[in-house]
Amino acid sequence: MAALSYDCSVEQGFNFVKDVQDIVGHITSLKIGDTELSADIGVTDPTDISGDKVSVVGVMSGVFWEGGYAHGITFDAKVSNTNQTNLAGLTLNTLDSTEVTFQFNVYKYDNANKKYYKCFHANESDLSGLVETSGGDLVLTIDTQPSMEVRNPLNFHMNLSIMPAESEQDLHVAVSDTDKFVKKWGVPIS
Repeated sequence: MAALSYDCSVEQGFNFVKDVQDIVGHITSLKIGDTELSADIGVTDPTDISGDKVSVVGVMSGVFWEGGYAHGITFDAKVSNTNQTNLAGLTLNTLDSTEVTFQFNVYKYDNANKKYYKCFHANESDLSGLVETSGGDLVLTIDTQPSMEVRNPLNFHMNLSIMPAESEQDLHVAVSDTDKFVKKWGVPIS
């Protein structure tokens, strides 16, 4: 199965310019255990540049999925000061629950149709998973120093890898505005 890897432009994510066709990604909702992160960053939806700003939890710098049913999805994103504080608290304490509920959108420019489209996303549905572990440690980090890629608004780099819950879920993938697919994520347990 083919892996999906998108390097997203943080600059374009925060300060969208219609004449730039870089890949953009947003984490639109994220809850880890009992902690729901705030959708407190206003950004432009690349598929509706004339519309109002949308509120997101984070602006992605990258996302990777190896493509398998049981493979995790790894996000690198910039989050607000408020969310940095919440995430720092999670990383410093023992989590009662590593359950994750999230939504995301990655946008790519379709050169043939001259517009952005969602190339990897949750189709506005909650996805469920668990914070992945590696060597006994949770794959959840948050920087203590602000990111310098985009200085305003104040933002911090987060890395999070999410393993799927024990249920079959849909990940939506597209290679153009018209060529769209649904990939299964998660393995149901009987």
